[in-house]
Order: sequence, then structure tokens, then C-alpha cells
Amino acid sequence: MKVYTVEIAPAVKKRIKRVPNADKKKILDTIESLGQDPRPNGYKKLIGYSEFFRFRVGNYRIIYQIHDEILIVAVVEVVDRRDAY
Repeated sequence: MKVYTVEIAPAVKKRIKRVPNADKKKILDTIESLGQDPRPNGYKKLIGYSEFFRFRVGNYRIIYQIHDEILIVAVVEVVDRRDAY
């Protein structure tokens, strides 16, 4: 099984620090698990953006890119669902 490297944008790391602790652990665990399976059950492509995917964790969305050719998952956004779009 392929193992992907998970890269988190610096701005996303700052946003995660402001998330309540109850949700922060779930988000970080989910981001880490994307390295093992970048296409988990429930992931979806963002409409209008062929290279971006989203995954829901509680009231938050993790928005990321999958680079299969170099085995990288790049997390580009973690945002509350009501502010996501």
C-alpha cells in the first residue's frame, strides 16, 4: 500500500490552533490518516475544481489536493462548514 506524505500549509496550521480542542484532535487525526488513505469514505471532489477534494470532520471541512505521481496530500484549508464556500 502506498503511503503519502501529508503537507499542511502554514496558514492552515494557524487556523487549526484556533479550533476548539474537542474538534482539533479529530481534525489532526483525520489529516494524519489521509497519508494512509487519501480517498476515505465520504470524501468528495470540489465542484468546479478538479484538483481539490473535501472531507467533513464534525462541523469542519478539510480541503486538500492529492498528488498521486509524487505521493503527497497537500492540505490547503480547514474551515468551519458555514464559512467554507
